[in-house]
Amino acid sequence: MSAYDREGILQSAEFRQELAAQRTFMASVYGWMTIGLLVTALTALVVASSKAMMVTIFGSGLFWVLIVAELGIAFGFRLALNAIPVAIAAGMFLIYSALTGATLSILLLIYTQSSVAATFFITAGMFAGISAYGYVTKRDLTSIGSMCIMALWGLILASIVNIFLMSSAMSWLISVVGVFVFVGLTAYDTQRFKQAYSEGGTGSAINRKIALLGAFELYLDFINLFIYLLRMFGSRRD
Repeated sequence: MSAYDREGILQSAEFRQELAAQRTFMASVYGWMTIGLLVTALTALVVASSKAMMVTIFGSGLFWVLIVAELGIAFGFRLALNAIPVAIAAGMFLIYSALTGATLSILLLIYTQSSVAATFFITAGMFAGISAYGYVTKRDLTSIGSMCIMALWGLILASIVNIFLMSSAMSWLISVVGVFVFVGLTAYDTQRFKQAYSEGGTGSAINRKIALLGAFELYLDFINLFIYLLRMFGSRRD
């Protein structure tokens, strides 16, 4: 066997090992994201099934306290991730997921259970397909991600304005744009975190933190995609 052949075999073996490690890393990302979604769903069901808890959260200023806590954890999670242990980062993600479930529990009273369930499965199917595209495509999605991020800021501003206008047409338009924005962000974030895997093995602290951050970002993409689809197609209770 020539030296060239041996080098080619070694490179091929290294490539396969790197590919396997990358797949394991992304499995960790999706695993944590799934855990976060389960925590959110279970929390929402528990809160929505308790009249006392619903009155406590939505009949007082506690709802806004929870919103502020969510924002604080979201910013703190990103800013402090490098400095905190993996266990604390995981705990922050799970707490955020539970808080999100508590604040979103009102949706179970606004929309019928069948439409919430149907929208969830539609969202899951869309997310899986879009994320798979982001994972396998060789196209650089950076420009799409940048456009979606800029559009997201416009979406936030339009949503704030519509709080005062209370326009149903504008609300519909915001939901349509929101779906496209988070479709793009799902593909972009998947590709971004696939490429973010670093040397040191999937068990290294840095890769576990990157996996948690990836799970957090994709979790947010899923939740927002679900909310906008529910606003568009959800059936409200009488």
